[in-house]
Amino acid sequence: MTLHLHLLSDSTGETLEMVAKAGLARFEGVETIKHFWPMVRSEGHLDRVLVEIAARPGLVIYTLAETKLQRKLETRCEVLGIPLVSALDPVVHALSRMLGQTADTRPGRQHVLDAAYFERVEAIQYTIAHDDGIGAEDWEEADIVLVGVSRSSKTPTSIYLANRGYRVANVPLVIESPPPPALYRLQHPMIVGLIASPNRLIQVRRNRLLSLNQVPETAYVDQERVNSELAFARRMFSDHEWPVIDVTRRSIEETAAAIINLVGERRGGEGFVS
Repeated sequence: MTLHLHLLSDSTGETLEMVAKAGLARFEGVETIKHFWPMVRSEGHLDRVLVEIAARPGLVIYTLAETKLQRKLETRCEVLGIPLVSALDPVVHALSRMLGQTADTRPGRQHVLDAAYFERVEAIQYTIAHDDGIGAEDWEEADIVLVGVSRSSKTPTSIYLANRGYRVANVPLVIESPPPPALYRLQHPMIVGLIASPNRLIQVRRNRLLSLNQVPETAYVDQERVNSELAFARRMFSDHEWPVIDVTRRSIEETAAAIINLVGERRGGEGFVS
């Protein structure tokens, strides 16, 4: 089955993309063609989008803060017989009732350039500058330090966390070249060890070598070598009582969520944040 999915927003559409991804994950065997319609803030723009939607009918998921635009979209889709869902209205209405306030109808409010926005930008800059063991002299400034053997998802997890506003450094573990002593003296950052099953690491490493057009059979993917690296990592994590996360069956998002919860517990129950 092929489904045309129209994601229509008066902002960047990031929220819709996440909602659509989460919803589609519940279904198998569905071929989805996504159509993104961001920054729809005028009737003229909406009219043009509606022509495209009519030409490729499917499901419309939308976020529109402007009531007039929302009503026009709903009316037109009803005439066309096209189903549509508001991704945020139920949440906004519930919050409005609980808070006793009327929701702001200005589009893109979540992207206002406030202090949190600039902190997130700084977190991303810090994380990029402290990838793969770089900048040990500044690790104390990190919120999180990820430690693990090669291909244990340190870098992608770091970047994801940085986009959530956390300053992250990541440190590779190599038996022949242990981390600098500065790692063991850190006080402020939450240090987290990442591991994966030997088979998973070998698979990922072999794919990495192939993508670089290198010989896929080297010590880098040798079973005994990988087992030794993991044993080395586990001993280090245990000796320093660092929490450990096995990323074998976790997505980057799931690993990041577990790390954020560890940070929250350390800070006194803050837990997962958005």
